[in-house]
Amino acid sequence: MRSVQVVAYDPAWPDGFDTVRRRLRPAVADIALAIEHVGSTAVPGLPAKPVIDIDVVVPRAALADGILRLTDLGYEHRGDLGVPDREAFRPPPGPPRHHLYLCPADSRALANHLAVRDHLRRHRDDARAYGALKRRLARRYPDDMDAYVEGKTAFLLDILRRSGFDALELEAIEAMNRRR
Repeated sequence: MRSVQVVAYDPAWPDGFDTVRRRLRPAVADIALAIEHVGSTAVPGLPAKPVIDIDVVVPRAALADGILRLTDLGYEHRGDLGVPDREAFRPPPGPPRHHLYLCPADSRALANHLAVRDHLRRHRDDARAYGALKRRLARRYPDDMDAYVEGKTAFLLDILRRSGFDALELEAIEAMNRRR
Protein backbone atom coordinates (compact mmCIF):
# COMPACT_ATOMS: atom_id res chain seq x y z
CA MET A 1 0.00 0.00 0.00
CA ARG A 2 1.33 3.46 -0.93
CA SER A 3 1.52 5.90 1.95
CA VAL A 4 0.50 9.52 1.56
CA GLN A 5 3.10 12.08 2.58
CA VAL A 6 2.58 15.79 1.90
CA VAL A 7 5.54 18.01 2.73
CA ALA A 8 6.28 21.74 2.65
CA TYR A 9 7.28 23.20 -0.71
CA ASP A 10 10.91 22.47 -1.53
CA PRO A 11 12.63 25.16 -3.63
CA ALA A 12 14.86 22.38 -5.05
CA TRP A 13 11.93 20.85 -6.98
CA PRO A 14 12.35 23.09 -10.05
CA ASP A 15 16.05 22.12 -10.19
CA GLY A 16 15.05 18.46 -9.93
CA PHE A 17 12.70 18.96 -12.86
CA ASP A 18 15.50 20.64 -14.86
CA THR A 19 17.79 17.68 -14.10
CA VAL A 20 15.27 15.21 -15.51
CA ARG A 21 14.45 17.45 -18.48
CA ARG A 22 18.16 17.63 -19.40
CA ARG A 23 18.33 13.80 -19.31
CA LEU A 24 15.21 13.43 -21.45
CA ARG A 25 15.83 16.15 -24.02
CA PRO A 26 18.48 14.40 -26.18
CA ALA A 27 16.25 11.34 -26.61
CA VAL A 28 13.08 13.24 -27.53
CA ALA A 29 14.27 16.62 -28.84
CA ASP A 30 13.06 15.99 -32.38
CA ILE A 31 9.58 14.77 -31.36
CA ALA A 32 8.78 16.57 -28.10
CA LEU A 33 6.72 19.72 -28.39
CA ALA A 34 7.39 20.45 -24.71
CA ILE A 35 8.57 18.90 -21.47
CA GLU A 36 6.31 20.28 -18.74
CA HIS A 37 6.75 20.40 -14.96
CA VAL A 38 3.21 19.72 -13.71
CA GLY A 39 1.55 18.79 -10.44
CA SER A 40 1.93 20.46 -7.08
CA THR A 41 5.74 20.52 -7.14
CA ALA A 42 5.43 22.93 -10.09
CA VAL A 43 3.56 25.54 -8.01
CA PRO A 44 5.87 27.71 -5.86
CA GLY A 45 4.93 27.53 -2.19
CA LEU A 46 2.45 24.66 -2.54
CA PRO A 47 2.83 21.66 -0.20
CA ALA A 48 3.12 18.43 -2.18
CA LYS A 49 3.99 14.78 -2.21
CA PRO A 50 7.79 14.91 -2.75
CA VAL A 51 7.65 13.45 -6.25
CA ILE A 52 8.05 15.64 -9.35
CA ASP A 53 5.44 15.12 -12.09
CA ILE A 54 6.62 15.56 -15.68
CA ASP A 55 4.68 15.44 -18.94
CA VAL A 56 6.54 14.92 -22.21
CA VAL A 57 4.24 16.35 -24.89
CA VAL A 58 4.38 14.87 -28.38
CA PRO A 59 2.22 14.85 -31.50
CA ARG A 60 -0.19 11.91 -31.39
CA ALA A 61 1.63 10.34 -34.36
CA ALA A 62 4.89 10.24 -32.32
CA LEU A 63 3.44 8.44 -29.30
CA ALA A 64 4.74 4.95 -30.15
CA ASP A 65 8.17 6.34 -31.00
CA GLY A 66 8.21 8.29 -27.72
CA ILE A 67 7.44 5.14 -25.75
CA LEU A 68 10.37 3.33 -27.39
CA ARG A 69 12.77 6.20 -26.80
CA LEU A 70 11.86 6.52 -23.12
CA THR A 71 12.19 2.78 -22.54
CA ASP A 72 15.63 2.98 -24.19
CA LEU A 73 16.55 5.52 -21.47
CA GLY A 74 15.64 2.96 -18.80
CA TYR A 75 12.05 4.00 -18.09
CA GLU A 76 9.56 1.16 -17.64
CA HIS A 77 6.40 1.71 -19.68
CA ARG A 78 3.34 1.02 -17.50
CA GLY A 79 0.54 1.80 -19.95
CA ASP A 80 -2.11 4.41 -19.31
CA LEU A 81 -2.94 3.23 -15.75
CA GLY A 82 -6.60 3.95 -16.44
CA VAL A 83 -6.05 7.49 -17.74
CA PRO A 84 -6.69 7.66 -21.49
CA ASP A 85 -4.13 9.51 -23.61
CA ARG A 86 -1.45 9.49 -20.93
CA GLU A 87 1.29 6.87 -20.97
CA ALA A 88 2.93 6.37 -17.57
CA PHE A 89 6.53 5.32 -16.91
CA ARG A 90 8.44 4.13 -13.87
CA PRO A 91 11.77 5.96 -13.81
CA PRO A 92 15.13 4.26 -13.59
CA PRO A 93 16.73 4.22 -10.13
CA GLY A 94 18.24 7.42 -8.81
CA PRO A 95 17.20 10.92 -7.89
CA PRO A 96 15.25 13.00 -8.27
CA ARG A 97 12.04 11.11 -7.50
CA HIS A 98 9.60 11.68 -10.32
CA HIS A 99 6.64 10.41 -12.28
CA LEU A 100 6.94 10.60 -16.05
CA TYR A 101 4.06 10.72 -18.50
CA LEU A 102 4.04 10.83 -22.28
CA CYS A 103 1.02 12.77 -23.54
CA PRO A 104 -0.29 13.57 -26.99
CA ALA A 105 -0.59 17.35 -27.35
CA ASP A 106 -4.39 17.08 -27.64
CA SER A 107 -4.94 14.85 -24.60
CA ARG A 108 -7.41 15.62 -21.81
CA ALA A 109 -4.86 14.47 -19.23
CA LEU A 110 -2.34 17.06 -20.41
CA ALA A 111 -4.97 19.81 -20.55
CA ASN A 112 -6.01 18.88 -17.00
CA HIS A 113 -2.42 19.02 -15.69
CA LEU A 114 -1.67 22.37 -17.35
CA ALA A 115 -4.97 24.01 -16.37
CA VAL A 116 -4.61 23.10 -12.68
CA ARG A 117 -0.92 24.09 -12.55
CA ASP A 118 -1.48 27.41 -14.29
CA HIS A 119 -4.55 28.25 -12.20
CA LEU A 120 -2.76 27.57 -8.92
CA ARG A 121 0.25 29.62 -10.03
CA ARG A 122 -2.03 32.60 -10.77
CA HIS A 123 -4.42 32.27 -7.81
CA ARG A 124 -2.45 32.18 -4.56
CA ASP A 125 -5.58 31.96 -2.37
CA ASP A 126 -6.66 28.81 -4.21
CA ALA A 127 -3.14 27.41 -3.90
CA ARG A 128 -3.16 27.99 -0.13
CA ALA A 129 -6.60 26.38 0.20
CA TYR A 130 -5.50 23.43 -1.91
CA GLY A 131 -2.34 22.99 0.16
CA ALA A 132 -4.37 22.99 3.38
CA LEU A 133 -6.79 20.43 1.88
CA LYS A 134 -3.91 18.16 0.83
CA ARG A 135 -2.39 18.30 4.32
CA ARG A 136 -5.75 17.47 5.97
CA LEU A 137 -6.33 14.57 3.59
CA ALA A 138 -2.80 13.21 4.10
CA ARG A 139 -3.33 13.24 7.88
CA ARG A 140 -6.76 11.63 7.55
CA TYR A 141 -5.74 8.99 4.98
CA PRO A 142 -2.01 8.34 5.54
CA ASP A 143 -2.26 4.81 4.13
CA ASP A 144 -5.03 5.23 1.55
CA MET A 145 -3.89 6.94 -1.65
CA ASP A 146 -7.25 6.34 -3.34
CA ALA A 147 -9.13 8.16 -0.55
CA TYR A 148 -6.58 10.99 -0.68
CA VAL A 149 -7.06 11.39 -4.46
CA GLU A 150 -10.84 11.18 -4.17
CA GLY A 151 -10.81 13.80 -1.42
CA LYS A 152 -9.09 16.31 -3.73
CA THR A 153 -11.45 15.70 -6.65
CA ALA A 154 -14.18 18.27 -5.94
CA PHE A 155 -11.60 21.03 -5.44
CA LEU A 156 -9.80 20.17 -8.68
CA LEU A 157 -13.03 19.85 -10.64
CA ASP A 158 -13.99 23.35 -9.54
CA ILE A 159 -10.68 24.68 -10.89
CA LEU A 160 -11.21 22.83 -14.17
CA ARG A 161 -14.79 24.11 -14.44
CA ARG A 162 -13.54 27.68 -13.99
CA SER A 163 -10.82 26.95 -16.57
CA GLY A 164 -13.43 26.14 -19.21
CA PHE A 165 -13.66 22.34 -19.13
CA ASP A 166 -17.09 21.19 -20.26
CA ALA A 167 -19.47 18.89 -18.35
CA LEU A 168 -18.46 15.74 -20.27
CA GLU A 169 -14.76 16.36 -19.65
CA LEU A 170 -15.40 16.99 -15.96
CA GLU A 171 -17.50 13.83 -15.68
CA ALA A 172 -14.72 11.74 -17.24
CA ILE A 173 -12.09 13.24 -14.92
CA GLU A 174 -14.30 12.69 -11.89
CA ALA A 175 -14.82 9.04 -12.85
CA MET A 176 -11.04 8.49 -13.01
CA ASN A 177 -10.58 9.94 -9.51
CA ARG A 178 -13.23 7.86 -7.75
CA ARG A 179 -12.07 5.15 -5.35
CA ARG A 180 -10.94 2.10 -7.26
